[in-house]
Amino acid sequence: MIHCEGLVKIFKSEDIEVVALQGLNLDVEKGEMMAIIGNSGSGKSTLLNILGGLDRPSAGQVHVGGWDLLKIKDEQLVEYKRKTVGFVWQNNARNLLPYLTALENVELPMMLSGKLDRAYAKQLLEWVGLKDRMHNKLQQLSGGEQQRVAIAIGLSNRPSLLLADEPTGSVDTQTSDQIMRIFREVNRELGITIVIVTHDLTLAGKVDRVVAIRDGLTSTEFLKRNPNLDGESGGFSAQAGGLQEIHEAFVVVDRVGRLQVPKEYLESVGISGRASMEFDGEKIVITAPKSLEGDSK
Repeated sequence: MIHCEGLVKIFKSEDIEVVALQGLNLDVEKGEMMAIIGNSGSGKSTLLNILGGLDRPSAGQVHVGGWDLLKIKDEQLVEYKRKTVGFVWQNNARNLLPYLTALENVELPMMLSGKLDRAYAKQLLEWVGLKDRMHNKLQQLSGGEQQRVAIAIGLSNRPSLLLADEPTGSVDTQTSDQIMRIFREVNRELGITIVIVTHDLTLAGKVDRVVAIRDGLTSTEFLKRNPNLDGESGGFSAQAGGLQEIHEAFVVVDRVGRLQVPKEYLESVGISGRASMEFDGEKIVITAPKSLEGDSK
């Protein structure tokens, strides 16, 4: 569904240049429900905006459902946003119009695309548990109910990809669990690919896969589901009365074979500027140069 290779995004102004994504690689399978985690400034929201057609990439490859988002024309971008992708924002003000009812908010994207389907709009609100609240205006709904309306809006034009930016960031734990159950049901029932950007690691056990972004790069770390577990308990293995994260660290290899190793890994073993490398037939071992470290590694 999604293929990103060497994806670069640079924001420029008159006297400053910020590299938000610096060669990011990512593949997402059709029908997968995954989360992207990372600290503030890591590039995860920039990635989501590019996948949603809200930002243009600066370089690299990014394909979503057959669309080439690097080369797409403006008129094609409108069609892409209407037919392929749905968006759920953390800030409800970006999702909802306060003077409309919940049902009218869900119907609005349909009207803008010329395909009003009131029965489907009502069905979406039933799916998110708002059957008895669909004729209420927003001020009559709680924050969690408004976020569920936002999910229905994101699904209103039957997208094949749903993007959610911190969808549980402003709600309590109970509402967060309810929202994640809705995402999972939609993913299973409709087969929609769902990508959730979050900083909340507790969501890891509720999705198929978690990819970490660090300094504008992905594939530096994966938290993978335990294949022996399924249902709501998947994603972690129980050990010693707690939950043990299952993870595997990766580095990015570019087209000419260069490795992009996280800076903190290098600093932890005293590598700066130069490194020694050995190949023992099975593993590549990178250490600080022997002239700098003596006999220790």
